[in-house]
Parts: sequence; structure tokens; C-alpha cells
Amino acid sequence: MIRKPPRVQVRQTAGIWAFEAALARRGFGPVAGVDEAGRGACAGPLVVASCVLKPGDAAKFDGLTDSKLLTAAARDRMFDVVLKRALDYAVIVIPAAEVDLLGVHVANIEGMRRAVAQLGVHPGYVLTDGFPVPGLTAPNMPVVKGDRVAACVAAASVLAKVTRDRIMTALHEELPVYGFDEHKGYSTPEHAAALAEHGPSAQHRWSYANVSAAALRHGLESPHPVARGVVAAAVVQNGPTPQTSGGRLATRRGADSMITRAEA
Repeated sequence: MIRKPPRVQVRQTAGIWAFEAALARRGFGPVAGVDEAGRGACAGPLVVASCVLKPGDAAKFDGLTDSKLLTAAARDRMFDVVLKRALDYAVIVIPAAEVDLLGVHVANIEGMRRAVAQLGVHPGYVLTDGFPVPGLTAPNMPVVKGDRVAACVAAASVLAKVTRDRIMTALHEELPVYGFDEHKGYSTPEHAAALAEHGPSAQHRWSYANVSAAALRHGLESPHPVARGVVAAAVVQNGPTPQTSGGRLATRRGADSMITRAEA
């Protein structure tokens, strides 16, 4: 039976390590954090990571926080620290085709389960960022803005974001017309303009409204299955979507190449 932890006092002086410290004092260690990167993007994979940090290792992680608040250079530095210092970690790459088949939320939940399951160190407790994850094999709790208040979640966010950013930069070499190296697959005005001109690629999420609309304008069909009922109603735009102009599909290469590259 999955236990819930008793009420514990979280010491504010512990800062971002307070959750792990409080749980460890009650015998719920080791504590794993789980986070994702790319949920809001309309192209590229969803990447989910889990991480278990060593108790008492806070001094080695000076500056650790939500990966989105770090500069690219600081993220890369912290990424190397996490790989070197973490007690255990796992990174799961979910291709765009799988996101389209399952829906982004289901894919995210499944990715978090897989990330925890692949840990060699079985966690005594799991902290997830933002929302509950049913089906985990250890006691768990969602933490609002967990990547800013729990060190293990922040470390997982760094692993997920750096991994995904590097995948998107590599995809730019294959599909330079979309500018993946700059916007990493999110819905910026530049990305919207590229979609309008060229239509979506196989690395786009065809279940997202802006992608499916661009495909329709170009008379294109998804190169992979899109499950009924998972089509996103809308995608947040960071500016107006440009008017459609003539163009071509950059590629229809399948998502298998992304899986192979990510696992290499």
C-alpha cells in the first residue's frame, strides 16, 4: 500500500532542498524529482526526466533552480554537474508521433511513469512538478512550481530541457527552414511564419491546431497516426499567425530517426 508521509516541518533555511530534507527525516528517502520539457511546443519530442540527488550535496549545486530561469550556459554547466553528482537519473524521449497518438497529457503522464521506473535506485518518495501522476510505484506528491522549490525536481528539469534543446538543435541541421535551433519548436511568430510557408514536417505535432491548420492549407496529411479525440483545440501564439503563402513540405521523414538519435 502506498503511504502518505506524516506532517513534517519544512525548514525554510533549507531553501530548495527543504522538501528532500523533510522527507528524509521521516524515512522517506531517497527522494526522486520528475519534470518534463516541451509540453507546450508544437514540434519535436516531449522529454521527461527523473533525478535522485545525494543528501547533503547542496553545496555542489549552487545556483540550481528551474531550468527556464537559467541561461543556456548555466543550464549546460548544471547539466554536467547533475550527470556527475546525481545518485541516479533517467531521461525519456517521447517522439512527436507518440504525442500525436496518445495526446500530450497522456504521453506526459506515461513518460513520468517510465522515468521513475527506469531509476536503478528505487525512490522512497517521488515529487512531481505541478500535477499528480497516478500509477507510480512509490508514494508521491505534486508540488506547485516544483522545479523552483525542490532540488530534485529542478535537477530533473535541467536534464529534460538540455536534452530536448540539443535534440532540437540537431533537428535544425535536418530541417533548417523552421529555425528549431532558435525557438526549439515553440509557437513563436518566426515558427508560425515557417509553418505558413513550408507546411509542417514529420517532426511537428500534427494533433496541434496550428500545425493541422498549416497542413490543411498545404493539402498535406499527417505522416503518422493521430488518435481521434487528442487534437489540441488551440496553441498559445506569441504573436499573430502570418497569412499563408505558397510553399512545400520540407520533409516527411518519420519520427524513428529522432528515437534512434536520442537513444544513441
